[in-house]
Amino acid sequence: MAFVVAIDGPAAAGKGTVARAVAGHFGLSYLDTGLLYRAVGLAVNRGKDAIAVAQKLDLSQLNDRELRTQAAAEAASKVACEPDVREALIATQREFAQRRNGAVLDGRDIGTVICPNANVKLYVFASPEVRAARRYNELTMQGSECDYQTVLKKVQDRDALDEERATAPLAAAVDAKMLDTTSLKIDEAVARAISIIEQARRDQ
Repeated sequence: MAFVVAIDGPAAAGKGTVARAVAGHFGLSYLDTGLLYRAVGLAVNRGKDAIAVAQKLDLSQLNDRELRTQAAAEAASKVACEPDVREALIATQREFAQRRNGAVLDGRDIGTVICPNANVKLYVFASPEVRAARRYNELTMQGSECDYQTVLKKVQDRDALDEERATAPLAAAVDAKMLDTTSLKIDEAVARAISIIEQARRDQ
């Protein structure tokens, strides 16, 4: 049976950075499931049907650089609230989790819905203010014009959307290990995640 690590958490908490590093450290395949929703959201912006796109989405479509833009993030937050879209993408994510060499998936419902039997579940979080500062710095480095208060409001709005949606709301799995990155540097957060996973592998 494949070794699966499920990593969940809100936007800009660092879960993607942690997930990529963990996958590299342990030699596991990695999937940023948020890109699936960004791909669907962008397709909708281009006039396509969300459910039809979700049902036929291929992982090779996740290399589009536009998926990393703020517009894609905002589009994703809208389609992610549609139950039929989430249902259509479940099979793709679960199939990825069965890769022979094991897998790391990060998102918002991996440990609760997609891979409830994952070997290790992490919930990566940080304060809204710190997450907004991280996102603000990221956007300004990309050349985007924005102000911190606007970014903070968007982070808080996204949290509310994710936590309050009827289908697969953002929540930590009851057996998830909590990783607060508010005051951690990237290498510190990664080291803690690796330590948690190594301990879990020893215990199994």
